[in-house]
Amino acid sequence: MIPKVFREVIDLGDGREISIETGKLAKQAHGSVVVQSGKCMMLCTVVSNYEQKDLPFLPLTVDYREKFAAAGRYPGGFFKREARPSDGEVLTMRLVDRVLRPLFPKNYSAETQVMIQLMSHDENVMPDAMAGLAASAAIQLSDFPFECAISEARVGRINGEFVINPTRAQLEESDIDMMIGASADSVMMVEGEMDEISEEEMIEAIKFAHEAIKLQIEAQHRLADAFGRKEVRDYAEEPDNEDLVKKVHDMAYDKVYAIAKAGSTKQERTAAFAAIKDEVKASFSEEEQEEYGGLISDYYRKAEKAAVRDLTVNEGLRLDGRKTDEVRDIWCEVDYLPSVHGSAIFTRGETQALATVTLGTSRDANKIDMPSFEGEENFYLHYNFPPFCTGEARPIRGTSRREVGHGNLAQRGLKGMVPDDCPYTVRVVSEVLESNGSSSMATVCAGTMAMMDAGIQMIKPVSGIAMGLISDATTGKYAVLSDILGDEDYLGDMDFKVTGTADGITACQMDIKVKGLSYEILVAALNQAREGRLHILTKLTDTIAVPRADVKDYAPKMVSVRIANEFIGALIGPGGKVIQELQKVTGCTIVINEDPVTEEGIVEILGTGQEGIDQVLAKIDSITFKPAVGSVYEVKVIKMLDFGAVVEYMEAPGNEVLLHVSELAWARTENVSDVVNMGDVFDVKYFGLDKRTRKDKVSRKALMEKPEGYVAPAPRERSSSDRRPPRRDDRKRD
Repeated sequence: MIPKVFREVIDLGDGREISIETGKLAKQAHGSVVVQSGKCMMLCTVVSNYEQKDLPFLPLTVDYREKFAAAGRYPGGFFKREARPSDGEVLTMRLVDRVLRPLFPKNYSAETQVMIQLMSHDENVMPDAMAGLAASAAIQLSDFPFECAISEARVGRINGEFVINPTRAQLEESDIDMMIGASADSVMMVEGEMDEISEEEMIEAIKFAHEAIKLQIEAQHRLADAFGRKEVRDYAEEPDNEDLVKKVHDMAYDKVYAIAKAGSTKQERTAAFAAIKDEVKASFSEEEQEEYGGLISDYYRKAEKAAVRDLTVNEGLRLDGRKTDEVRDIWCEVDYLPSVHGSAIFTRGETQALATVTLGTSRDANKIDMPSFEGEENFYLHYNFPPFCTGEARPIRGTSRREVGHGNLAQRGLKGMVPDDCPYTVRVVSEVLESNGSSSMATVCAGTMAMMDAGIQMIKPVSGIAMGLISDATTGKYAVLSDILGDEDYLGDMDFKVTGTADGITACQMDIKVKGLSYEILVAALNQAREGRLHILTKLTDTIAVPRADVKDYAPKMVSVRIANEFIGALIGPGGKVIQELQKVTGCTIVINEDPVTEEGIVEILGTGQEGIDQVLAKIDSITFKPAVGSVYEVKVIKMLDFGAVVEYMEAPGNEVLLHVSELAWARTENVSDVVNMGDVFDVKYFGLDKRTRKDKVSRKALMEKPEGYVAPAPRERSSSDRRPPRRDDRKRD
C-alpha cells in the first residue's frame, strides 16, 4: 500500500524552495518529517517516552548527524563507520537544543529525543540552517506538550542586501553570518559572526530573518492541519499549593533580599543562601517535609529568584554590589608562561582565563572532514572548563558540548582579526581557572592579549562582554546588566554575549528566556554592551598596546617562499632524501604545498634559529637558480677534466657547469691546468644553451680583451673521451 504523503513548500523569494514532507518515512516515531532544499534532504524524527522520570529537568537529547553516504563519500578511520559527532555536528545540536528546550513545560520530565540526519547533500545548501525547522515541524506532528512552533534561519549580507540561507560560496562574500531562532512573535536565539558591523545593522539582520521564520512557521501549521493534529498527551502537572508558596515566600524573601543587597562574594553568598534554605526547611515537621517532598525546595528557589530580581529592577543593585552598567574589576598579564609562544591571563571579578598561543605550519592546520564540508582552519581556538574552576570535583568525560560551543564563539569573535598574510597556523587554548559568569568572553580577552604577545599582527584587538536582562512583565520595568554573574544568568531573562573591536561587532550569541522581548530592549542591551566592551578593551590595551614586532626568540620564525612547479621534485629529492637531510642539518621544519591555481610550490620554513632558516633559503635558491643569458657570474673550479673544468656558481652552490677548454682563453690551451687550477675563483659569462651540444655554455675568455691580430685556432682533434658513445642503431647485432 502506497502511503499518503503530506507536503508543504516554503518560498525563499529568490527561486529557491524548502519543502516539508511527512507520511512516507519513519512512521513509528511520534513525529517525522523530511525537509528538502535542492538536493539536500534531512530526516528528523522525535520520540518522547510516556513514562515521566523523577527528575527536576527535561532529559532532552538533540542529535544531529551527517551521513557520509549523503555526499557519496566513505567515513575515515579503520572501521569506515560514522562514530562520535564532529564539532560541526555538535554546534548544530546546540543551536537546535537552545531554542527547543525552553518551550517544553518545566515539569515535563519524560525522556525525549530529537534525531536529525542529513541523508542527501547539496553543495549549494547549508543543512544546519534547516535543522531547527525540521525539529519543530516533527514536534508539531506529535502529541508532545510544546508551547509553539519555531524555526531557525541563517542570514547573510552581500553587497548591502540581506539573504536568507545563503550558500557557502555566498558566505565567502558576506559580511554577516548569523543564525536566528524564533517563534512567530519572539526572537529566542541569535548566534553568528560579523565583519565589525554596528548595533543597528545587527538589529536589521535579526528582523529580516524573523520575517522569513514566520513564513516557515506558517508552513508547519499548514502541514500539521493537513496531517491531523494529535491531542496533547497527559502528564503529571506540577502540584499547586498556594498556602505553601506564601509560607515559604514570607519566611525567605526578606532574608534573601538582605543577603543579595549586601554585595558579597560568590562563596559567601552561596553559603548564606544555603543557610536560609536550611532554616526554611527546618521550620517544617518531618511529616510535612515527607508530604511536600521537593516542593519546599522549589518554592524556596522561586522566593530567592523573586528577591534577587526585585532588588535589581527596583533599586538597580546586583548580587555583588555593582550597579547595572558596571563591569567587575579587571587585571591582566601577558608573557606569564616562559616557554610558550604567547600567553596571557585575564581576570574579571571571579572569572579567570589563561590563554596560550602555539605557532605552526600548514601541516598543523585543523582539518575539517564532514559530509557537508571539507577544509582546513589555520586559526582555531580550544576552550577547557575543568571542574575546579567552579570549586567542584567531578569526573572528566572528554570534551563537553558546552566546551565546543563556547570555544567556537570565542574563535568566531577573534578569527576575523587575524590578517590574511599571517604565515602561521595559530592555535589558541583557553584554560578557564575560575568561573563566575562569562568565561567565554574572558577567553576572547585573554586570547587577544596572548596573540599580541606571540607577535601575531592582529588587525585590531577584540574584547567581549556578557549582558543580562531582568524584566517585570507586570510593571514593564527592566534592567539591562553588564558583565553578568553566573547567578544572574540563571535568574535572568537573557544571556547575550557580544565580542567586537572599537569599530564594530565581530560575533554574538544570545539566548532569550522570555516571550515577546521588544527590539527596544534589544537595542538598549546592545548599546550598553558596546560601552562595556570599550571599557574592557582599554584594560587590554593598557596591558599590551600593540602586537609585538616579532615572535619571541624561542618561538619559531616562519618564512614562506614560492618556487616553480618544476623544482618541487628536486627540493624533495628521491624518497625525500634532500628535504629530510635539510631538516636534519638546519633544525627547521619544511612543508611544501602546491598552489591549486598557479601550481607553484609554496615552501613553508619554520625554525627557531635564523641561521638554519638562511641555510634552507640558500638551498632553495641553489636548486631554483637559473642563469640569465648575457649575465656574468662568479664561479669556482671544483673538478678538472682533459677537455675543460667543471665550475660551480658561487651564488648557487651545487649548480655546476662545464667550462670547455676552448673557452678558457683566447690562445690555444693544450692543458687545462695551464690556465686554471682546482679552487680557482673567477668570472664567466653565460651564453645559454649551446646549439651543438644542447648544454649550458659559459666562457671565461669572453670577459677578456681579444688579442690584437687574433686568429682563431684550427679545431682540436676530438679525443676518444670527447666522442659520443655509439647509438643503438650503430651497433652490430649478433
